[in-house]
Amino acid sequence: MRRRRLVLVLGLVLALALCGVSGWSYVRARGDDGLAYARSRDAALADGRRHVARLNSLDAGHVDADLAAWLDATTGPLGDELRATRAKSARVLKEQGTTTRAEVTDAAVTELDERSGTARLIATVRVEARPRTGAPATDRKRFEAGLTRIGGRWKLTSLTAVAAGTG
Repeated sequence: MRRRRLVLVLGLVLALALCGVSGWSYVRARGDDGLAYARSRDAALADGRRHVARLNSLDAGHVDADLAAWLDATTGPLGDELRATRAKSARVLKEQGTTTRAEVTDAAVTELDERSGTARLIATVRVEARPRTGAPATDRKRFEAGLTRIGGRWKLTSLTAVAAGTG
């Protein structure tokens, strides 16, 4: 009976010690600057991936709605350029009648400045184009994007095609 009681007491002490260490570890990690930086990087990456795909996708039957989504995904110089050319772009895109669907196949944040709320992202994108007439085609592209954090969301400020290396 004494041995059983000793084992129970030791088990209880060990369990309480483990709970204490776990709680201490959680409190330390919660206030960790590295964790906050990682969350910011992950948010920039997720928003950047979504916006790069959005700006390479267009439904020919919903050009105006898709251009509005493009504007929602952008700010700064890129947003200004899209706003300035929106009417002409809508007319040309409706005439062409091509529908594109883009998927970001890989992406990475290459720079992140939390203080200024800016980031840079590189991405590879697969774009499937379905013209009104003719055969569909798939293209692979690479982009570098600039992002700015506005109200807790990351938006694109630039999107530049990157040439593939020649070996």
